[in-house]
Amino acid sequence: MNCAAQSSAPAYWLSFLLLLDWGSGLITPWRSLLWCVLAGLLYAVLYPQRVSAGGNCLTTRGLVRGHRVRTDLLVSVRCLDGVSQRLLLRDRLEGRVENDPGVLVHHPHLWFCLERGARKAADDGSLLCGATALRRLSERVDRETARAVSRSPAWSERQPYLTDL
Repeated sequence: MNCAAQSSAPAYWLSFLLLLDWGSGLITPWRSLLWCVLAGLLYAVLYPQRVSAGGNCLTTRGLVRGHRVRTDLLVSVRCLDGVSQRLLLRDRLEGRVENDPGVLVHHPHLWFCLERGARKAADDGSLLCGATALRRLSERVDRETARAVSRSPAWSERQPYLTDL
């Protein structure tokens, strides 16, 4: 589900439920308030996390607050498995960012900013754990990028020439 669909889903549900109550004649001020509160809760749950990168920082912003980590000062990178896979980044300045690795896969600019900073941290010796997690994520980014390139129309036109080899 993309960000626009996530943001507008509560409004659609609120409209649907209010129209349903109005059509059935069951609408009351308290019931309308209940539907508005439930739509607000749904919005809070579905609100997408915003991720940005600039310089040597990776920043995530949620509904209420944001987190920032310096990629050139990374201490650990861990993949957390569970219902949804998460990537946990920590730096020397006590910064902590928890993010979906799919965001990095689908937005190569974010990945390249993270990778550049992680390489600098590894060269400086501050990255204590996370080389395996970064390597796996790098392989996943490369695989998805290659898949996207192979699906592009320009690649499809050249593909018959590759099968002649």
